[in-house]
Amino acid sequence: MSELTFEQMLDESFKTIHAGEVVEGTVIDVKPEEIILNIGYKSDGILTKNEYTNEPNVNLTTIAKPGDTMEVKVLKVNDGEGQVLLTYKRLAADRGNKRIEEAYNNREVLTAKVAQVLDGGLSVVVDEVRIFIPASLVSDVYEKDLSKYAGQEIQFVISEYNPKRRRYIGDRKQLILAEKAELQKKLFESIHEGDTVEGFVKNVTDFGAFVDLGGADGLLHISEMSWGRVENPKKVFKVGEKLRVLIKEISGSKIALSLKFEEENPWRGAAQKYAVGSIVTGKVARMTDFGAFIELEPGVDALLHVSQISKEHIEKPADVLKIGEEITAKVVDFNDADKKISLSIKAMLASEPKAAEEDVVSVDIDAVIADGQQEDGEA
Repeated sequence: MSELTFEQMLDESFKTIHAGEVVEGTVIDVKPEEIILNIGYKSDGILTKNEYTNEPNVNLTTIAKPGDTMEVKVLKVNDGEGQVLLTYKRLAADRGNKRIEEAYNNREVLTAKVAQVLDGGLSVVVDEVRIFIPASLVSDVYEKDLSKYAGQEIQFVISEYNPKRRRYIGDRKQLILAEKAELQKKLFESIHEGDTVEGFVKNVTDFGAFVDLGGADGLLHISEMSWGRVENPKKVFKVGEKLRVLIKEISGSKIALSLKFEEENPWRGAAQKYAVGSIVTGKVARMTDFGAFIELEPGVDALLHVSQISKEHIEKPADVLKIGEEITAKVVDFNDADKKISLSIKAMLASEPKAAEEDVVSVDIDAVIADGQQEDGEA
């Protein structure tokens, strides 16, 4: 039996390794571009930066130091120069694939930092596995510019897992929708018609404002914004503004809001303030062919019929009045039930009380408005 040479005995003292095998090594030396490890083999292992991570700006001297231990995967037993080529990122990717598969099967919510903002969505990395989140799955609303997500940590679930094609799709949208559904459920369980709640203006349109109540949006219609007249909601409210609003009506998932709080109702006490015979002052708010509407205070308008503007005949109010003009008149009719007041300047101009009484005309506001509309239609 022949004796083994020293070199043969030395070779047999080292373990045998194969490509694809996972081994543990001890760091011998670290350079910015590579790590050298003792893996218990006759040759040292070389781990290059490209096989450590996909991140471009990494200095390996900040990652490892001599004496550290690392688990790596054998890429090549002999690189042609007698050295063993190792990889860490592929081992991490293998384990990452398993991690992503488990997350996919268990519908687990993952958290990761956005590594890249792309034209069509976001890219995140979980355990060296790159996951793509399409723009349509980033949010529950369309977002043209995704740059705000750069570097942010976001949560998502895996909606598609295809390791053969290396296709991993993340979905953030369904988490947002689920959270909103839960918030909406809690909101509707806690609110009732007549409640006063706080919210934030989410959007302002020509017809009203949408207010975020924390789970659902409510509509504050232009007619419910004030006891007075609001011409343009966009001049009154700003997005993000905090509001204290009254829940006027709940119909299914729709919430109607109001800023007309009863304690601020200008018609409370109006019967005394604007009693028949009172002399009042107001501003011309708007005009029609049959009369002018005078704002006595925000939320309280009165009709000055064209026949009550002057003793002389007037074709239409615009011939003698202007919007914003201040006028003084006498209250000749007050209807608290219908919230209607009739005024007369003519009654104040009468030289004698009796004559003034004969000149006063009792006006049915509804009938006058209806006649005016009918004439406009015939014209």
